Amino acid sequence: MSERRFFVGLVVGWKRMHKTLVVIALALALAGCANGRQDRVLGGALIGGGTGALIGGLAGRTAGAAVAGGLIGAAAGAIIADATRPGWCYYWRNHRRHYVRC
Repeated sequence: MSERRFFVGLVVGWKRMHKTLVVIALALALAGCANGRQDRVLGGALIGGGTGALIGGLAGRTAGAAVAGGLIGAAAGAIIADATRPGWCYYWRNHRRHYVRC
């Protein structure tokens, strides 16, 4: 009887590990689909959303205020990050810096 439990435990563990590996593979595949501008806007939205949720939650002392603050902060963070991005970006090729429009 204990052998059967061991086998069932291995099957359940394998399924969980398989799902985890699939999620990691999809995350890595999607991570390559962004450019510098998208990364900057996403970072601004995350920082703004977190800060807005914190301030909204402390000011309103309700979950609704935290959600509203998070949404407003995320929108403001994304807009500000996009508006303040540099106009020129560079990359290295053959030991030289090449400038391109962002």
